[in-house]
Amino acid sequence: MPTPATGPQSVDRALALLDAVADAGRPVGAKVLARTLGCALSTVYHLAGPLIARGHLVRTPEGYAPGPRVPALHRVYQRHHGIAGGTDHPGASLASLPSLTGLLGHLRRTAGAEAYFTAYRGGRITVVDTTAPVTDTAHPFTPGPEPRAHATAHGKALLAGLPRERRRRYLDEHGMARFTDRTITSAERFEAELARVRERGFAVSVGEADPAYTCLATVLPERGDGIVQALSVSLPTADFRRRHGEVRAALARAVPLFAAVAGDGIPALPES
Repeated sequence: MPTPATGPQSVDRALALLDAVADAGRPVGAKVLARTLGCALSTVYHLAGPLIARGHLVRTPEGYAPGPRVPALHRVYQRHHGIAGGTDHPGASLASLPSLTGLLGHLRRTAGAEAYFTAYRGGRITVVDTTAPVTDTAHPFTPGPEPRAHATAHGKALLAGLPRERRRRYLDEHGMARFTDRTITSAERFEAELARVRERGFAVSVGEADPAYTCLATVLPERGDGIVQALSVSLPTADFRRRHGEVRAALARAVPLFAAVAGDGIPALPES
């Protein structure tokens, strides 16, 4: 068995340390991290050293904070999910090229709802970016792996765009858990729902993943490389019932802009 200093336990604690710093929303001291992780203060210093050396953390007078390596990892993460925008685009200046985050912010302002960019790649569905504040831990849709794809609008939109065999394989692997009394858990009903998504061109989830929220999503134009991408918004269900027309229109207007960032084009960000 590997020792804690070099084996999986050490890796797990280092990742837990990174998560704790990221979740804090501000620099966090070593003593706070030790209490959070349930470990000795010396363990925090031991784990933080290599993370600082590799640029994943920095140590400030107020405590530990995410380091300069984090933005680079995020750009690589976006490229792996088929996003060509950002400052890595050849010949584009920072001022001339709207970023994915900038476009999501524009959609949030025009739709009056939190916005999300989601992708299917290699059998996994991931929320790549969102306008929801990272400090809002109660928000039901956050960046990272999406375990409730069958119950969300963005999950439905992405799965509707897959070949039937690949979609079945995904559902067999991830299951169709019930999250609310509205969640569709029958494969037959879900296939019928996805047929409606393809017919309408957009997907809706009314309280299927979280009883208080409704989300609306549409898939972006096919890329031909196995990556499927979706754009979505979410808002309280009561607001959606009152504003569904304008929210859907704002989502439709945003599709060409995001399709350009997710492909090879450089879109111009319209006035809000």
